[in-house]
Amino acid sequence: MSNWIYSLEILLQNMIRPLEWMMLFVVIGGGVYLLFHSKGVPLFKIKKGFQLLQTKDSQLGISRFQALSAVLAATVGLGNISGVAIAIHMGGPGVLVWMWLTALLGMIIKFYSCSLAVQLRTIDSDGSPIGGPMYYMHLGIQKWGKPLAIWFSIAGLFGVLPAFTANQLTQTFMDVIRPEEMGNFSTFQWKFLIGIGLSLASAFVIFGGLQTIVRVTSNLVPLMVLLYMVLGGYILFTHFEAILPSFKLILTEAFNLKTAVAGGFWGLVILGVRRAVFSNESGVGNAPMYHGQSQSKLGTDEGLVAMLGPLLDTGLVCTITGLIVIITGAYTVEGLNGIVLTLEAFRRAFFGFGDILLLLMVFVFGISTLFTYSYYGVKCFGFLTRPKWGYLYNYFYIGSIIFSALVTVEIVVGIIDLSFALMSIPNMIAVVYLSGKVKKEMRERHWMT
Repeated sequence: MSNWIYSLEILLQNMIRPLEWMMLFVVIGGGVYLLFHSKGVPLFKIKKGFQLLQTKDSQLGISRFQALSAVLAATVGLGNISGVAIAIHMGGPGVLVWMWLTALLGMIIKFYSCSLAVQLRTIDSDGSPIGGPMYYMHLGIQKWGKPLAIWFSIAGLFGVLPAFTANQLTQTFMDVIRPEEMGNFSTFQWKFLIGIGLSLASAFVIFGGLQTIVRVTSNLVPLMVLLYMVLGGYILFTHFEAILPSFKLILTEAFNLKTAVAGGFWGLVILGVRRAVFSNESGVGNAPMYHGQSQSKLGTDEGLVAMLGPLLDTGLVCTITGLIVIITGAYTVEGLNGIVLTLEAFRRAFFGFGDILLLLMVFVFGISTLFTYSYYGVKCFGFLTRPKWGYLYNYFYIGSIIFSALVTVEIVVGIIDLSFALMSIPNMIAVVYLSGKVKKEMRERHWMT
C-alpha cells in the first residue's frame, strides 16, 4: 500500500507545479486589480459589514449571519488550525506574511465575487434565490460564460471533497487518544472505523439540506471560534514576552535575502498564497455559493458581509495559530506536520493536556466543515445536471470521507491544492471581467465617484 500512496503523492506534486504560478497570477494579480478598481473603498466599510449581520431584506433565502457562519465553518477551523501549521512546517515562520497579504486581497476578492453572486442569480423551484460562480459566469458572460461555469463546477466536485478535514480529524483522534494502544485493532483499522463514524455523523446533517446545514453551523461555529480565541489569547498572554520577537522572526524570514538568493523566495511566496487561499478560500469561488442564497437584495451589502470572512479567519485565527506554533517552538520538532504540529504546540502551552482541549474544538470545527463543504458539491453537481439531482453528490461525498481518513496528509493537500487552483482560474477570470457591475452599484450608492 505504501508504494501506491507514495506514487500518488509524487503524481499530485507534479500536477500542481504548473498550476502554482497560474494561481499566483490570477489570485494575487486579480486581487491587486480589484483593489485599484475599487480604490480600496470596501476596506473602509468593515463596520457596516458587521452592522448588516443584524438586518435582513427578505424572508426568502438564508440570513446574512447564516451565510457567513456557513462559510466560516468551512474556513475557520482545520484550514486555520492545521493549514497554518503545514505552511510553517514547509516554509518557516515567514510564510505568515504572505498569508496576511493574500488575506487583505482576499477581502476585496470576496467583496466582488459575493456581490456578483447576489447581482447575477436565479430563483429555485421553491422561490428561493440560488447563486454562485457558475451562475454569474453563465448569466453575466454571454459567449464563453457557460464553458467557464462547467470548468469551475467539474473542478469543484473534487475541490470540495472532505479530504483534508476527514484526514486531519482522524489524525487528531489517533494522536491524542492513541486507540491502537487500547485494543487489538491496527492503526489502519482504527482509521477505517473513524472514517465510518465521520461518514455517519455527516450524513445525518447533510441529507437535511441547506436549512439544516446553516442552522447547525450558525449555532456551533461562533461558540467554537470564541473558545479558540480565548484559549489562544491565554497562551499569548502567558507568553507575552515572546510575541514581539516572534513577529520580528516572521518579518525577517519573509524577506530573507539569503532565501531569495538561494532561489527559494518565490517558493515561499507561493506556499503562503496556497495556504492562505486554502485558509479563506478567496478567489476559489466557494463562498459565493452560500452568499448567493442570502436574503440581501443589494449585491454590495452581501459583499461587505462576505469580506469579514478573510478578516476573521486568516487575519485573526491564523495569526493566533501561527504565533502559538512559533512561540512554543513546536515548529522546530522534526517529523511533525499538519494538525499534529498544532497539537504539540497546545500540549506544550497547556501543561500537557492542551491537545485534549484542541481535540474538542477541532472535532466541532471539522464536523461543521464536513457539513458545509457537502453543499458546495451539491451546487456544482446540480449545475452540471439538474438542481433537483444535486443531492446525489452527497453519496459520493460520504464515501470519500472513509478514503480521506486512510491516506496521508500529503495526498489530501495535493488534491485540494490542485482542485482549488483549477477552480480559482475560471472564477477570477469571471470576477475581473464582471467587476464593472459591482463598481456601477457602488457608484449608484455614492460610495465612490
